[in-house]
Amino acid sequence: MEPVEINAGNWYLLAEDPEAWAADTGYRWSVREATTAAVEATVELRPDGTLTGTAEPGCSDALAAGSAAVRRFAEGALGMTVTEGP
Repeated sequence: MEPVEINAGNWYLLAEDPEAWAADTGYRWSVREATTAAVEATVELRPDGTLTGTAEPGCSDALAAGSAAVRRFAEGALGMTVTEGP
């Protein structure tokens, strides 16, 4: 599967490691503010469906939006069952 960009309203998600997509080791996106492109969070989806992420200080809203968008993508486009990781 090719890396995909995801629109999440005030943020957009860019695939961070295209080789990981090819190797099926997981998917990682940077969550960027739509007007400045500043990275505010990172979201990772593991092959087993575990979803994790981290946010820059004060950017928990970006992490929440990014995580929700990745969950919808994984469940809808990939047919995965997603669980929240640590």
